[in-house]
Amino acid sequence: MKGRRLVALLVLGFAVVASRASDAPRAESQRAAISRSGVLGGADYLIEVPENWRGGLVVFAHGIQRGPGPGAVTAPPIGIHAVDKGHAWIASGYRAREYQPHLFIEDLVALRELFLKEIGPPRWTIIYGQSMGGHIVVASLELRPGLYQGGLAECGLVDGISIADYLFAYTAAAELISGVPLLDAPDKETFARLLNERVVPALGMPGAYTARGRQFDSVVKYLMGADRAGNDLPLRLQGLQRRYLMNMIHRDPDVEKESTPGGRAASTVHIRYRIDPGLGLTEDELNARVRRLRPSKEGRSPAANPVYAERTGKLTVPLITLHETGDAWVPLSLEQSYRRRTIAAGTDHLLVQRVHRAPSHCGFDGEMREQAFDDLVAWVERGVRPPGEDVLAPDLSRIGLRWTPILYPNDPLAPRR
Repeated sequence: MKGRRLVALLVLGFAVVASRASDAPRAESQRAAISRSGVLGGADYLIEVPENWRGGLVVFAHGIQRGPGPGAVTAPPIGIHAVDKGHAWIASGYRAREYQPHLFIEDLVALRELFLKEIGPPRWTIIYGQSMGGHIVVASLELRPGLYQGGLAECGLVDGISIADYLFAYTAAAELISGVPLLDAPDKETFARLLNERVVPALGMPGAYTARGRQFDSVVKYLMGADRAGNDLPLRLQGLQRRYLMNMIHRDPDVEKESTPGGRAASTVHIRYRIDPGLGLTEDELNARVRRLRPSKEGRSPAANPVYAERTGKLTVPLITLHETGDAWVPLSLEQSYRRRTIAAGTDHLLVQRVHRAPSHCGFDGEMREQAFDDLVAWVERGVRPPGEDVLAPDLSRIGLRWTPILYPNDPLAPRR
């Protein structure tokens, strides 16, 4: 009798389990990989979706490309790693070239909409950019809250139009210290001639400065982000050698006639120049005498030109940035400036910054990039805030050691034989 009851209970139990299994939703069918290209709004694009896509989407914003016509589409450096992790990515070549992030932000938004229509909605979207793409990343996060759930910027213009402020502050300092009226040049040809025939002899070149050149280099040291104690950024001079003359740029003397949006928006009115003592030019003299450049009437207006207005620091989602110490084209000072903005906005807990001790621009190795991406995904998916470092520390002489496994031979902390 007991045996019959036991059998009955076993049969009943099996029936209940079988019933629950049949009621459970069926597993999703296997999904094939997608590799697609096309043209959208005059811009070439690429779409890559891995087999059995997990639902993550990376939107890639590439750096500046020179010349006329539409830009060239390129795969994101993180693309293979993202696909290996089960995430999709999209990339646009943009409808144009040069420095026009106001257009490129819209190109990426349109491409994302196409992805939603043709592939489906992602669980999350991360916007990832390099160099000028860093401007696109941060402006997108601030101006379009809710569209992206995270951001990753390498060697990026994270403080937006501050890149133009830096370059014109650099040029104005070269003008004052060399005694050559660079900013009065009516065109680029005259500017280039003044630069080569008069500025170079007056200042010299990195490694072979004149006395005035040493004054200028000290000013540049602080424009690039030297700390409050006057410590130079590691490998700054090596990085400067590549950009020394190229950072001196022309703007129409009448800013209202300037054709480039960056030139129209640039301002040096707020720049407080610094210089080391004992070089024959004091800080007060420098700030009193240097020429100040103002933006065009609406070139920097938050209402008329929000992408070229000053960034606010008002993040709503996580952002990780990577930057090199010796990047003279996009200096570490932009990271410092944006950190200050997030502190003022009360959003600095959403910003993690990592620094690599290198003289390059966008020269990160795959391991550092992939680690940052994985850390950002964990932050977005599970709320795990990863470590970074303090770019506003009073002493930056040891900055970046955690993220630089092999030091350059010229690094001041590299072992000497």
